[in-house]
Amino acid sequence: MIHEIHSSNNQVSVTLAGSILVTDAAELREKLLKYADKQGVLFHIDMQRVEFIDSSGLGVLVTVLKRSRQSGGDVIIKGIHGVVKEVFELTRLNRVFQIQS
Repeated sequence: MIHEIHSSNNQVSVTLAGSILVTDAAELREKLLKYADKQGVLFHIDMQRVEFIDSSGLGVLVTVLKRSRQSGGDVIIKGIHGVVKEVFELTRLNRVFQIQS
C-alpha cells in the first residue's frame, strides 16, 4: 500500500506498493486527502511497485484527483504496468489522469 509520502511546498510525492484493495482504501483516502484540499497541490503518485488495484483503490485516486483539481492542483500517476495498466485502460481512467511512463 503506501510505501512513503513526502510533501514539499505544493508537491506531494507518494510511492505505493503491493496491492491496493478495499481493506486499504480508507487509510489511503485519509492520508492523501489531508493534502488534497490545500491550494494548488500537485500529487506525483508512483505506482511502479503496485501489482494490483481494485475499484476501491481507483475510487480513492479519483476522489483525490477531484479534490485536488477543485483546489487548483492535479494528480500525475507514474509507472503503471501490467494488470494495473489494464485496469486503468478498461475503466478509461488513463484518459482522466495524467499518466507518465
